[in-house]
Amino acid sequence: MSRTDAAVVGTGPNGLAAAVTLARAGLHVELYEAAGDIGGGLRSKPLFDSEVVHDVCAAVHPMAAASRFFREFDLAARGVELLHPEISYAHPLDGAHAGLAFRDLDATCEHLGRDGGRWRATMEPLLGHSAGVVDLILSGQRGIPRDLVAPFLLAPRVLAHGSPLAHGLFRTEQARSLLTGVAAHAVGRLPSIAAGAVALLLGHLAHGTGWPIPRGGSIRIAQAMAEDITAHGGEIHTGRHITDLRELEHAGTVLLDTSPKGLVRIAGARLPVRYIRRLARFHYGPAAAKVDFLVSDPIPWADPEVGRAGTVHLGGTQREMFRQETLNAKGIATAEPFVLVVDPMTADPGRGLPGKRPVWAYAHVPNGDTRDPVEIVRTRIERYAPGFTDTILAQQGISAAAYEAYNPNYVGGDIASGAMTLAQSILRPAPQIDPYRTPLRDVYLCSASTPPGPSVHGMSGYLAALSVLRRKYGIRTAPSLAPRYRAQKPRID
Repeated sequence: MSRTDAAVVGTGPNGLAAAVTLARAGLHVELYEAAGDIGGGLRSKPLFDSEVVHDVCAAVHPMAAASRFFREFDLAARGVELLHPEISYAHPLDGAHAGLAFRDLDATCEHLGRDGGRWRATMEPLLGHSAGVVDLILSGQRGIPRDLVAPFLLAPRVLAHGSPLAHGLFRTEQARSLLTGVAAHAVGRLPSIAAGAVALLLGHLAHGTGWPIPRGGSIRIAQAMAEDITAHGGEIHTGRHITDLRELEHAGTVLLDTSPKGLVRIAGARLPVRYIRRLARFHYGPAAAKVDFLVSDPIPWADPEVGRAGTVHLGGTQREMFRQETLNAKGIATAEPFVLVVDPMTADPGRGLPGKRPVWAYAHVPNGDTRDPVEIVRTRIERYAPGFTDTILAQQGISAAAYEAYNPNYVGGDIASGAMTLAQSILRPAPQIDPYRTPLRDVYLCSASTPPGPSVHGMSGYLAALSVLRRKYGIRTAPSLAPRYRAQKPRID
């Protein structure tokens, strides 16, 4: 077998980002994907109708609009349209007006009434230093931040919103639940410092670069990255399930877009016992169970304004979400989990057909939960959208336990590839100076199980690739990721 500079196992957003970066530095890169198609958490496909596109995993992409990797990669210049609904996200409430996070901060503050000033005081300073805030949180957490103001803006807000103080920071349930619903994206105990950071990161972006939906589906992001890789000499092999590092002995460096569990499976006895024990202490968090619906009409929300939002959080009041997410983190299943709903046609009307619309939903459930989530999620939506059941043409669910079979990185259905606790957000997958290196020479981990963690931002792969370039090749200047060519279809065998 011919020699290659770097082999990347896994074509999720981090594996693709690592390969883009290495190929841009002039290395010959090969990617190996066990599935029949690329993308990992970025896959999209028709499920019930050949002309209706559903996102299989991630659907809404605030990080693809904001992260350093994607800012430099420039999706728009590559023909990937990130479409913005007028309302970034909404939070319906029983018997009351919903909380609405408009893309426009002024409109949001006006909607929140007497909490408008407090919302502005929370978000506006972060928006003024948004790139610095994003780069601080989406970093390897090992260096001095570029924007020295960002940590001073972020720290007191995270401490307030990530602690019991959060109960009294807003006076209306609309404002309290609106931000707590964003904190729930951390998929763990509430309140917590890690969830507070997530709330402030995603919360302020809702009024900045937004919570966009890619035209045509999330797969378009993966396709753009694959096009760049092959345009720079890279090769992508699908249907190639790598089970042993010996299969990659032709590669000078190996990067694994896998969970620590996957690393141990592939590296096996080559890893030192002490390191395996450290990885065994890596804690996987609560899970997601997925439901896809094909519906005949827009979701009939009791508050019609919710229908203008791309993302909807179904969790009830702040107190209810604190209780529910904490029970979930303890492994206690309930009949009313926190549910995220996305109606992609609010921003991308071409995603469906007249009388046929895709609806995407995640329910937060305990790790390894085996329940079919369809009825649980349908009931949660029906509570806030009476008549939704009558619009359903087709439906299918995948339990948390089954999600790991679909994507081995989702251990027990943990789509974050590791619990988002404060310590584990920084020290994932194990405490060490360079979190991407393994004890094996020229073998690196580049998945969401490394900093900065989950979401479609590409930064774990990007930072792992920079570590390879620095340590193996002495390259300390990051390669340009900007488009320099006319994109062509990727060559994938």
